[in-house]
Amino acid sequence: MFRNHQPRYLLLLMVLILSCSLPGGNNSIEDEMPAEEAAIAVVHPTQGTAPTRAPAPNAAELLFPEDLTYLGAFRLPDTTGSSNWEYSGQALAYNPAGDPHSSDDGFQGSLFGVGHDHQMQVSEISIPAPVDSRNLEDLNTAETMQPFNDISKGHINENLSLPVVGLEVIGERLYFCYGQHMQEFEASHGYSSLNLNKPQTQGPWVLDGISNYTSNDYLFSIPENWSAAYTPAATVATGRFREGVWSGYGPALYAMNAERIDSEPLIPLLLYGLQQPGDAVIETDDSMQMDGYMLADHWMGGAWLTTDNQSALIFVGTKAMESSWYGFANGIEWNYDCADADTPACPDVPEYPYDNRGYWASAYQAQMIFYNPEDLAAVAQGELMPYMPQPYAVFDLTEFLYDPQTDVLRYKVDLVADIAYDREHGLLYLVERLADDAKSVIHVWQLPQ
Repeated sequence: MFRNHQPRYLLLLMVLILSCSLPGGNNSIEDEMPAEEAAIAVVHPTQGTAPTRAPAPNAAELLFPEDLTYLGAFRLPDTTGSSNWEYSGQALAYNPAGDPHSSDDGFQGSLFGVGHDHQMQVSEISIPAPVDSRNLEDLNTAETMQPFNDISKGHINENLSLPVVGLEVIGERLYFCYGQHMQEFEASHGYSSLNLNKPQTQGPWVLDGISNYTSNDYLFSIPENWSAAYTPAATVATGRFREGVWSGYGPALYAMNAERIDSEPLIPLLLYGLQQPGDAVIETDDSMQMDGYMLADHWMGGAWLTTDNQSALIFVGTKAMESSWYGFANGIEWNYDCADADTPACPDVPEYPYDNRGYWASAYQAQMIFYNPEDLAAVAQGELMPYMPQPYAVFDLTEFLYDPQTDVLRYKVDLVADIAYDREHGLLYLVERLADDAKSVIHVWQLPQ
């Protein structure tokens, strides 16, 4: 069961988050992008008899929120190249070989991050020592190591409608995935070199049979010993949570072979529903829900944490709370069938900034949720269905944020975005969006050593 960081939810409220874009954004639904014809298949777990629920976690071997020590935060640089850090942070990745000449302050390496949501370009920055202060002026500021550039051969561009992006560094490669708000089975995964000026991009490839709504937002490494035991050669986790029922009733996750993206089957680890052949939307029902699930939840990042004797799989995001409705931010509700002749007329669309119709909740909370890796091992071995694992702990991040409230006037819907993990030094780096005026701020936690 959950620890005492968040009450267990007693009622599953069906809410969706507003689907909105930044000023000047393009919300049109694009045709499928050109892609190399390589495709990837999916391996489904055993569909036979399975336990009715996931086994209870072994607390002695798990990481809990109280095991994480908050170190502070740092600010991001000004504009470089052809983008900036405003409305940024949908993807973040740690580079252990970055910034080799940095001072020995305990924060070696660098971070690759995605900038403004319109361009979705990538920059590399140094990692300054975090400062635990509620005054932004006290924080250190990262330095630009490589200015913003496109690593996708133009596939990630301003024509994408409400795009999502993931990044992960593995060896000498910078892996990426991307998608948009509405799509079918489109190209989504590829990689580049670590030289942003000469990315030498390979891909993107189509994940054949895998819905984009479950696979193309977050990327992170799977520990080698766990992968060797349960998903041989598949050492990268890829997944997505799409608001609404599109990705199932919780965050989805697959194990992927990074060396053979174009040919190796994916292994499902989490999927709160069923992937039917040719169906981009996951089939699900109330028996396949993550505990506490709401349609407006927005999980944007993940990491697989390990210490010498503890581990946890975590997701971070913005959790919908309290009451909810479909319609407009000022509380006006909209019936799905209001345009039909036999139903009441649709309400008038309110004036800006309340004119974007979507799914709203009365409150949101930045959270980190914890999964037991042993439950995912049982899924990989066909002992559990992918919708059976459940979070065992919830971490409310509100006290650490500089601006823990959503704001429709500022297009601030997501409180936090992606997370990057330095496994060698046990450091977590989390993006808080629109915390430094329009720029993001990076928060840092230390795992037990």
